[in-house]
Amino acid sequence: MSPAMKKTIGHRGIDPTGETTYKKTTSSALQGAIQLGIAHTVGSLSQKPERDVLLQDFEVVESIFFPSEGSNLTPAHHYGDFRFKTYAPMAFRYFREMFGIRPDDYMYSLCNDPLIELSNSGASGSLFYVSSDDEFIIKTVQHKEAEFLQKLLPGYFMNLNQNKRTLLPKFYGLYCVQSAGKNIRIAVMNNLLPSAVQMHLKYDLKGSTYKRRASAKEKDKSVPTYKDLDFLQDMHDGLLLEGDKYSAVCKTIQRDCLLLQSFKIMDYSLLVGIHNVNQACREQASKESVVGAVDQRRPQGQKPMYSTAIEAIQAEAGSIGSPETEDQTGGIPARNSKGERLLVYIGIIDILQSYRLVKKLEHSWKALVHDGDTVSVHRPSFYAERFQKFMCNAVFRKILCKYMNACFSVPFPPVMQSGRPDLLPKTLPASSAVGNVTETSFSSSSGNPGSVPTSQPPSPSQDSYKQAGVDLNNTLSKDQELSSLKK
Repeated sequence: MSPAMKKTIGHRGIDPTGETTYKKTTSSALQGAIQLGIAHTVGSLSQKPERDVLLQDFEVVESIFFPSEGSNLTPAHHYGDFRFKTYAPMAFRYFREMFGIRPDDYMYSLCNDPLIELSNSGASGSLFYVSSDDEFIIKTVQHKEAEFLQKLLPGYFMNLNQNKRTLLPKFYGLYCVQSAGKNIRIAVMNNLLPSAVQMHLKYDLKGSTYKRRASAKEKDKSVPTYKDLDFLQDMHDGLLLEGDKYSAVCKTIQRDCLLLQSFKIMDYSLLVGIHNVNQACREQASKESVVGAVDQRRPQGQKPMYSTAIEAIQAEAGSIGSPETEDQTGGIPARNSKGERLLVYIGIIDILQSYRLVKKLEHSWKALVHDGDTVSVHRPSFYAERFQKFMCNAVFRKILCKYMNACFSVPFPPVMQSGRPDLLPKTLPASSAVGNVTETSFSSSSGNPGSVPTSQPPSPSQDSYKQAGVDLNNTLSKDQELSSLKK
């Protein structure tokens, strides 16, 4: 076996020619099979009359054989014989319609142009493709994950009917390619991070600290995916949001976590992509990377509904970022501690992990060696609670004033300053509870800003106050005059 074949992560490998393989099937052959299969199943499904989704629809599996020489139903191709399976076609058609995705748009996005393989597969060893119009992600999933998703479908259906705005993955299809005795299962989902927008920072956050730091190899990549400890070190002041957006983000996370907990799902992450508008301007990036390029080959009004971060949290684009950028890319406007404008793209990923026996054993073993509260594999209720509190206290913070440079955000709860961000109090302090954030006082008997923990930004300078339209010298002189009059 050549050294190239030994470079495998899970089922993902590289053949002697340098092409990516999955279960020894080349990426090009897999892409071709996926596009042929989806084109056929969507086309045949469009001929069936629309009707309500029935319970038995979630268990239907349709299968068709694609011989390389072609047949009465399938075209000839050069990918080798394969069988293509479609899971719950009627149910997924309903899901796509719910998000405003028409059959011809879905087929055009996935089948008209070659799929783009993403190089960063992550630790799972999955293959990722993105459609040429940047709308959809295709991901290979393991047998247990596909089986779990099938079981989730009725509850997923119920949740989408109740609430279309969610940070959970939006599944648009589940398929299987059978080739050379191997089953390759794939899921089609919404694309969280638009490639037209440059991501200056990217994080995979779980709310845990055990081994939650990006490896040296990961950091060598052009855009590394950092983890929890990296975030706390590099952005200890968090991502600063205006009040309505902070409340919307936390409310959405809370609702989604409740659903995941009810399904006994855990080990999920919040994927966070950060576009720094100020940095992009300084770098004199191209116009497309700053404001986002819109694909003109497809009508602009036919983008999937509720597919962007700002739509998912039930908030309108605000005034922090560039309105032109927000309208086109759907990023959530935010600031960092320097006051720089950011666009944040978020979504909950990796939800196909149930708390099965293997996870219980994994947590029990880790708890013997390490503190059981720091590991990321926990019972679903604890995991959901810790996840919510970490995101709404450490990751997202609320801007309290109109002028960013003259404000502090909500202080971390006391436990966050102890060096243990994974252990959050069961009852949030009144100043940091979700939806109940109070403004930090700037006045005290000593004339200094009110209680601010050491991890917070230093007191605003005089220049900062002047930017907010306040002259400290004039203010102090007036205070002295008043005190002398009182005497």
